[in-house]
Amino acid sequence: MAKDMNEHHYSLTAADLQSRVLFKDKLIIIINKPAGIPVHPGPSGGASLEDYFDALKFELPHAPWLAHRLDRDTSGCLILGRQKKALRRLGKLFETGGVTKTYWAVVHGGPKEDSGLIEGHLEKIRTPKGWYMKVSGPNTNSQTAVTAWKVMRRGEGYTWLELAPKTGRTHQIRVHCQFLGCPVIGDWVYGPPAAEGKTLPLLHLHARAIEIPLYEGEPPLRVEAPAPEHMAGMLE
Repeated sequence: MAKDMNEHHYSLTAADLQSRVLFKDKLIIIINKPAGIPVHPGPSGGASLEDYFDALKFELPHAPWLAHRLDRDTSGCLILGRQKKALRRLGKLFETGGVTKTYWAVVHGGPKEDSGLIEGHLEKIRTPKGWYMKVSGPNTNSQTAVTAWKVMRRGEGYTWLELAPKTGRTHQIRVHCQFLGCPVIGDWVYGPPAAEGKTLPLLHLHARAIEIPLYEGEPPLRVEAPAPEHMAGMLE
């Protein structure tokens, strides 16, 4: 369920966060989000990435704002708006599918095929212990969810996938990897549980690249985030 009993705690300094800036102009900042910290406080509060946004003011009098979200355990490209007009423009681009996102995942096992497209619906299932997402048919509680995927490389018992979500549903890539029969390594909701007496590794899911047609008449801005340390060894 979406309440982690295998929590990884993360502490961040202003210098750490500034070193994670991948792109900055007068309208937006794109950072390489670390795994293990939520982007904003949940219903029960707690530390979040937003606590550190003052470190990203640079020459402006105010801190930037989140333009979208990544799961707590996902690393990679996260866009922040530095002006309200930029937030509005980004909001429209996300709503209309104008932002192209590419993810990398290292998964248990691997799909039979080398590429494919998952088209269907996702539905949030609530339980006494929390909630999770599941693949379902079309109904009043479900939303369409589409992900293109391809194998980058196969290893011994695991596979490196590149995934391009065409929709932006909660936990979409994690559920779709489970649906393919190869859940993401470290996924405490959709993957195998940790062995007795052990904790799961960090989630092996990374928002690798983002492409935004932010400025009219200019080619889309494309930014890539290097893989985090906990994934880099396996990818090599």
